[in-house]
Amino acid sequence: MATAVAKQSAAASNLANLDTPGYKAREISFADALDELGVSQLSTTNTRHLGSSDGGPVRSNETEGLPTRRDGNNVQLDRELLALTRASGEFSAAQTALAAKFRLVRYAINEGR
Repeated sequence: MATAVAKQSAAASNLANLDTPGYKAREISFADALDELGVSQLSTTNTRHLGSSDGGPVRSNETEGLPTRRDGNNVQLDRELLALTRASGEFSAAQTALAAKFRLVRYAINEGR
């Protein structure tokens, strides 16, 4: 969910700077976010369990390969709107999965009543 929020934030920032001369579009890569966590930062309580991250900030990278306008800006409206929509979908999917897990826990606590 944190990565989806970071992606939404990056896309919103890009959209806000659509007309800012010299601004370069930024993006969040899920693979980069996982790399940032690193194996050394994960902790386990059992050899069969995988630890979770501390929810630290995810860094954004400058988007490469985009054509630059004469004012030095490379933000593309359609691309950013699509990124914003995709991030919203990722967040919604993660939220649905989390809600389902909470329903299972509630069911277990209530012993199926």
